[in-house]
Amino acid sequence: MTSNSQELALSKGLLQSYPSMQDKVPTDSTNFKEVEKNIETEISSITETSSRTQSVNPFVDPATAQYYRELYEKTNYECRSAFDPDFEWTETEEKKVVRKLNVRVALAACLMFVALQIDRTNLHQAITDNFLPDLGLNTNDYNTGNTIFYVCFLLAEIPSQMISKRLGPDIFIPIQICAWSIVAMCQVALSGKASFYITRGLIGAIEGGFIADLVLWLSYFFTSKELSIRLSWFWSTLTITQICIALAAFGILRLRGVFGYPGWAHLFLWEGLFTLLIGMGSFYMMVPSALQTKNWMHPKGWFTDREEKIVVNRILRDDPTKGTMHNRQAISLKMLWVCLSDYDLWPLYAIGLLAYIGHFTFGSYFTLMTRELGFNTFDTNLLTIPAYFLYICNLLGITWLSEKLNDRSYISLIAPVYGAITLGVVRFWPGSGIKVWESFALNTIYYAIPYIHAILVSWVSRNSNSVRTRSICSAMYNMSVQMGAIIAQNVFREDDRPLYRRGLLQLWFVTLAAIPLLLLTKFYYVWRNKSKAKIWDMMSEDEKMNYICNTTDDGNKRLDFRFAH
Repeated sequence: MTSNSQELALSKGLLQSYPSMQDKVPTDSTNFKEVEKNIETEISSITETSSRTQSVNPFVDPATAQYYRELYEKTNYECRSAFDPDFEWTETEEKKVVRKLNVRVALAACLMFVALQIDRTNLHQAITDNFLPDLGLNTNDYNTGNTIFYVCFLLAEIPSQMISKRLGPDIFIPIQICAWSIVAMCQVALSGKASFYITRGLIGAIEGGFIADLVLWLSYFFTSKELSIRLSWFWSTLTITQICIALAAFGILRLRGVFGYPGWAHLFLWEGLFTLLIGMGSFYMMVPSALQTKNWMHPKGWFTDREEKIVVNRILRDDPTKGTMHNRQAISLKMLWVCLSDYDLWPLYAIGLLAYIGHFTFGSYFTLMTRELGFNTFDTNLLTIPAYFLYICNLLGITWLSEKLNDRSYISLIAPVYGAITLGVVRFWPGSGIKVWESFALNTIYYAIPYIHAILVSWVSRNSNSVRTRSICSAMYNMSVQMGAIIAQNVFREDDRPLYRRGLLQLWFVTLAAIPLLLLTKFYYVWRNKSKAKIWDMMSEDEKMNYICNTTDDGNKRLDFRFAH
């Protein structure tokens, strides 16, 4: 046997462990060197893939895998049939699946976020078109209407989660969008203070819980590391939407008088109709899970059988608790109480309460403040675009940096430090509100404060560590954010116009308060992790396995869980 023939026989023997490469072996020794190179490359790729998946696979131990297999069966987890602890896939395959998820899931969620943003913020454009004088309202009435919106939004958070978890977000979210779009269109008939308050309350109540519902749906498809980046896309999309709304308002508000309607009525009518179409389309865009994509609207489904297993197993290896509850299972009152009393997430709720008050205040008043600088209706709407553009850049930048450095607390500090500096200049500069273009530039720079909401939403999701609590904990966080928004709607008052000196000073102190709060949150989670690790490291391997299989600790109270910070 020649040397090449011997090498060829040896390679054929080695390939018995790699059946997928049998077709790479020729029947003779021709071009053997090239074949040998291909074989080595393929084996290296498979070995690398195996090493990669095993290093992040929490189900490597057979006892652990069996425990979770039985748990998923017990909970009737809808994707349990695809669970496979030994399943492996290549990085190329995973990237292909993630690209498909980006289009099918993330892009769809962005579009649904557009519907939310249009109908809850087009009021900011409406007030530039004499909306308040037409209805006989003043600044305080405007504040009251916004407060009613956020109170109803807040109160609807948990009930919305209870309904969504029972029906499934793929059913409830489209219903929400269609319902609030109809109410938004009805704002055409606004005639005074009472009708303004009623529609604000209805829109807030229907929209309440939407964000937490959608985050829950996204968590079915994306890992915790991927989630915050996708959420930054959504809030970037919302800001792009604000730019589009400003451009649309520039044209739509010119319809004042057509059909006898004021310009702001046309704004509510046509933009409400647009979001209604999105709501109807979302029935098509959403599916219950990765294994439930085939229906009369999607006869071929989204994925191949292998892609389904990749989607499911990558999610479970990132967070095994995602299979401990099925997607049509209602949340019990006991579960609700567990979420409400989870003190380990209270620091994040406190951050949500304080961190955005300044941004929300400026969000509600930015167009009005710009108008009061002397700009007309149409120029005011166009002048919002630079602020939105800078806002997108800062949002994407800080979210990317957080994931790149795998840090949330210190990176989030950038926001209040930035805010305290810029807001301090806005408040204490003598020319503020007097020098037109300089004041506009300062307001724009502050409004573009790095928005850490995407980081915090993902942070809450990670640290809840359970699908049983994730949706309610997300709702609790959003409730704290809405409480901050309620405060924000009442900072600028009629007797403080037009420079709002008192309100700006209050916002400056609130912004400063967020700095020590973020530092204390960091230290708290570091301390909690060390306390858990001390107990866990003292246990033997048998004790650890017994704990995993038999503990009554759940979610982030488990000793083998570590808080992100």
